[in-house]
Amino acid sequence: MSEIFGVPVAPGSPLAAPLTTVDAVVVAAMDEEIAPFEQRADQLAHQRHVGMARSVIATIGGRKLLLVRSGIGAVNAAAATVLAVHAVRTPIVLSAGSAGGLANGVRVGDVVVGDEYAFGNADASAFGYAPGQIPGMPPTYPGAPALIERAQNRPGVLTGAMISGDTFVDSRTVDTYRARFPRALTADMETAAIAQACYSFGTPFLSVRGVSDLCGPTAGEDFSLAIDTVAALAADVSLDLIDVPAPVTHG
Repeated sequence: MSEIFGVPVAPGSPLAAPLTTVDAVVVAAMDEEIAPFEQRADQLAHQRHVGMARSVIATIGGRKLLLVRSGIGAVNAAAATVLAVHAVRTPIVLSAGSAGGLANGVRVGDVVVGDEYAFGNADASAFGYAPGQIPGMPPTYPGAPALIERAQNRPGVLTGAMISGDTFVDSRTVDTYRARFPRALTADMETAAIAQACYSFGTPFLSVRGVSDLCGPTAGEDFSLAIDTVAALAADVSLDLIDVPAPVTHG
C-alpha cells in the first residue's frame, strides 16, 4: 500500500503507486487539443474522469500514451499533471495544443517547441528574483534536452522560451512581455504550471504548441487559425519527437 504525506493510500486510488508504464504522458487543456492524438490511436482504453481531468490510454504506432485533457488554466493543468505522474511511470510529459505567438517573426501555423518555461505574470523582482520566477523555484523550468535537440533538426519547427499566465497577452500588453521575456516565442495558460509540477517530481518535460493567433499582430499578418488545425500540427510534431511511427496512408 502506498502513502501520501504519511497517510495510507489504497490500491486503485488516484495517487496510488503506479503499476502501468507508458511511453509518454500528453496533457492538453481542451478536447480540441487532445483529439488529434485520440484520432491517431489504434486503440483507446480505460477512459476515466478525475476532478476536471479526462484521461484515456492510447496505443499509437505501437507506443502506449496516457492522454489527459486537463481543462484550461494553471490549476487544472497542474492538478492533472500531478495525478498523471502518480498514475503511471513515464519517461516524459508533453504539453500539447495551441498558443499565442508572442515574438516578432512568429507566424500563425508555426509549431514551437519550448526549451525553457516561465510564468509571465510572476514578479518577485523586489526580492531579487528574475522576471517569471516563483520564489523557491528556478528562474525558468528546462525542457527535455534530448527532445529539444531533435526538434532543432526538424524543418518548420521553432525552438525557444515559452511563458504562461492567467491573462491573455494582446496588443495592449505585448510589448511589455516582449521586453520582459526577450526569448519567449509563445504565451499560453498551462505550460509553465505543468513544467513546475514535472520539475517538482523530477519528470522530464516538453511543451509543443501550434500558434493559433498572434499576441500583437501587425498589418498584413494572418490573425488566427482554428485551434483544431494547429493542435493537429502540434500533435504530429509531438509524436515525431517521441519516435511514434507515422500512420501508413493508402492512396
